[in-house]
Amino acid sequence: MTILGWRFTPRLWSTIGAAIVITIMLQLGNWQLSRAQEKELRQEQLDTRAREPAVALPVVPVRLEDFQYRQVEARGKYVPEHTIYLDNKIHKGLAGYHVVTPLRIGTSSMHVLVNRGWVVADRDRSKLPDIPTPHGQVVISGIATTAIQKTLELSGELVSGQVWENLDLERYRSASGLALQPVMILQTDDVKDGLVRQWARPDSGSGKNLGYAFQWFAMALAVLIIYLVLSVKREYSQQK
Repeated sequence: MTILGWRFTPRLWSTIGAAIVITIMLQLGNWQLSRAQEKELRQEQLDTRAREPAVALPVVPVRLEDFQYRQVEARGKYVPEHTIYLDNKIHKGLAGYHVVTPLRIGTSSMHVLVNRGWVVADRDRSKLPDIPTPHGQVVISGIATTAIQKTLELSGELVSGQVWENLDLERYRSASGLALQPVMILQTDDVKDGLVRQWARPDSGSGKNLGYAFQWFAMALAVLIIYLVLSVKREYSQQK
C-alpha cells in the first residue's frame, strides 16, 4: 500500500510482536482503571459512613470492617499506666508523638485504644511530654480506624518503654495484658489538653492507579508509533 510516496510494508514477525505487546499494555491499563474505579466506590462508601450518626462502641468484640471510618462513641475510664507515644509523627514540619491511651469500656474488661492527638517532642528525647489524663468516667467521640499503625521499624525486637515506632495490636495486647477491640478511636473531642487533633482524610489511592493506567496507554501508543515508523518506507521515483 502506497500513500503520497510512502509504502507501508509491515513484516509478519513485527506485526505479531507489536500486536501482542500493545494488547497486553491496553489490558494492563484497563485493569488499572478498574482498580481506580473500585477504590473510588469504596471511598464513596466510607464517606457515606463517616456522615452517619455516631454509634456506641460495644463491650463485645467487633469487626474492624464494620466500624472503620465510622463516627463512634465510647464511655469508660482511661488506663493511663498503659499510655504509649507513637514516634516520628510530623505536624507542620515539627517532629512529635501521637499519644495513645487505652479506655476501659464501661465496667467490662474490654478496652479500646484512643489516639488522643499529636504533641511536639522535646529536644531532649529522653523527656516525654507530660500530658494530663482525665480521671473518672469520660465519653470519647471520634473516628474508628485500624489499631495497626506502621511506618518504619528499625528492629523486630519487642518494644520496651512508652515510646513505640509502630503500633502492632498483638504486640500491645501482649505487653499490656488488656483485652482490646480491633479498632482505634481518633479522638475529635474539643478537650483542652494541649494535643493537636487534625486527622487527615483517608485517600482512596485511585490517583496512583490512574497514573499507572496513563503510563500503560502511553507506552502502547509509543509501541504503535515505533511499529508504524519501522514499517513505512519512502519510495523514490527513477528519473531517466
